[in-house]
Amino acid sequence: MARAIWKGSIAFGLVNVPVKVYTATEDHDIRFHQVHAKDGGRIKYDRVCTVCGKSVQYADIDKAYESPEGDKVILTDEDFAKLPAAEKHEIPVLQFVPSEQIDPILFEKSYYLEPDSNTPKAYVLLATTLERIDRTALVHFTLRQKTRLSALRVRDGVLVLQTLLWPDEVRAVDFESLDGVAEPKPQEIKMAETLVETMSDDFDPDQFTDEYQIELKRVLDEAIASGTGKLVSQPEAPPAEMDAEVVDLVAALQRSLEASGRRAAKADDGAAKKTAPAKKTAKAAKKTPAEPAKKTAKKTAARKGA
Repeated sequence: MARAIWKGSIAFGLVNVPVKVYTATEDHDIRFHQVHAKDGGRIKYDRVCTVCGKSVQYADIDKAYESPEGDKVILTDEDFAKLPAAEKHEIPVLQFVPSEQIDPILFEKSYYLEPDSNTPKAYVLLATTLERIDRTALVHFTLRQKTRLSALRVRDGVLVLQTLLWPDEVRAVDFESLDGVAEPKPQEIKMAETLVETMSDDFDPDQFTDEYQIELKRVLDEAIASGTGKLVSQPEAPPAEMDAEVVDLVAALQRSLEASGRRAAKADDGAAKKTAPAKKTAKAAKKTPAEPAKKTAKKTAARKGA
């Protein structure tokens, strides 16, 4: 675990829960920097004033706001220090709400909270209480002079704080393309529900991978192995043939169900092969010419049944 980015305490009524805050997630995307295409030199950026034309050090830079009417206001660090903010070293619990009432679109960034005391009894008490009541605590969390409304919940016995967007930060949506659209037909809904059932499973994030990053890493490794720092051009694959647009929604659903059935049959066939005995008898190894045809016919019948 990286070092803590914040230290303070949770104010739970008159109970004080000392905690350390750690960033809960990390980005594994491969990073690039800009270079001059001609000679590969790194591109640097210089902070240049548009009035005097000189380079400006970061310590000499203030923040400015320009209104829609063109009025400009410059604020210094002293001006920002005068603004009201929540207690910087306290996470006050505002209220407890049913967890399902928090729209997932409001979630922003996640942090782990570690107990920061020799006797973390209050920490365990708060975590246990949140699990038993199945509610989420709404808190205020101030980080880098910015106060956010946040959700405090429990994950695997550990308190997790998730910052929330303010309601006015979520854009309103109104698509004219949805106006006057006819309701789905009962047959379409029934087939769609059947398709959902065939594709349903328990969520396991480990079975999903970032194929783009894996392929990008492979490309970079090949370029490094070539010794030139450049990728050897590969022939482009022919574009995949696309089916004509299916106008009939019922027909599209039917085709999806058939494809899902074929995938399920292949998965079952693969599982059966894995559990089959590794050794075969000499009698089984010797097959008559008619046997492969029978086996093919059986497979065809099984696919139709699925």
